[in-house]
Amino acid sequence: MPLISTDIQQQISDRIEEEFSKLDLPKNPHSLYDPVCYTLSLGGKRIRPYFTLSACGICGGSIKEAVPAAIAIELLHNFTLLHDDIMDSASTRRGKPSVFKKWDASTAILSGDAMYAWAFGQLQYYGKSEQFSKEQYCSILDIFLDSAKTVCEGQASDLEFEDETTVSLDDYLNMIHGKTAALITGAFMMGGTASGASADKIERLKSIGKHVGIGFQIQDDLLDVVADPEKFGKTLGGDILEGKKTYLSILSLKQAGPDNRDRLEHIFNNENLSANDVNEVIDIYRQLGIIEKAKETIKDHYSTAINQIKCFSSNPFKEDLIEFLTNLKNREY
Repeated sequence: MPLISTDIQQQISDRIEEEFSKLDLPKNPHSLYDPVCYTLSLGGKRIRPYFTLSACGICGGSIKEAVPAAIAIELLHNFTLLHDDIMDSASTRRGKPSVFKKWDASTAILSGDAMYAWAFGQLQYYGKSEQFSKEQYCSILDIFLDSAKTVCEGQASDLEFEDETTVSLDDYLNMIHGKTAALITGAFMMGGTASGASADKIERLKSIGKHVGIGFQIQDDLLDVVADPEKFGKTLGGDILEGKKTYLSILSLKQAGPDNRDRLEHIFNNENLSANDVNEVIDIYRQLGIIEKAKETIKDHYSTAINQIKCFSSNPFKEDLIEFLTNLKNREY
């Protein structure tokens, strides 16, 4: 199911792409900016800038005032991906060679840093425009910085998990709250702040972002073992092959009986896995009801977010955001 299904959603999506096309990135040094342009050309779902503009809209603001924040949060997101690919030794990103693979690690680090600087540059709009108070400007900067710090903390926890034999479900949820939900939460909050929304509305947007982010990451964990690899753009069971801790692997170890637990631990601790090993793990997930449990958890998080959106006053952005999240919940990639 496509994420974009209404006229307003298409208008927001088109506006985001138009604004990215307007970014006046320098041509030189080409070793710095070519990888930046390449990364941005790969596209992606652009859900974070979409949430920034939608949050501004449901709070009654003009979405054009949230555009700089939307561009900033997407640049920050792509900055994290460039560095993540180095840490994960990932050769592809969105079906294309990663910057790390196409160029090298040093180039990916430096180009990522440039994207981070350009993200900050976008936020200067709120400091220079007379229609935004000093408090609004500082709030947007605080949200952006907290998002950046929290996503780094989440990534650090994820790296630490690689060396730990057991990880609790609570620890995992705390990790994805940082690694994935932080930027989604920041997107909602910055959009609301750009609209001049009240503190109560900003808190509600924060909660919405948290639930969407957690639901989104558990959904990625699930799609890793149930999605069509061609649509998903990744190898089936790639997380299993890489030995990653996921919602499914942690829950399966928690709920498995002795025999299944021993078998799972043996496979998870083996560095040279075969396709048969991956299929065996997926079969155990199905036997234990892990896949259905993951689906229920995803549904619960998205439903909580949608119910909180329903608390906002009626306007076109509200209904479209609800439909967008419904489409996101049902995505296949």
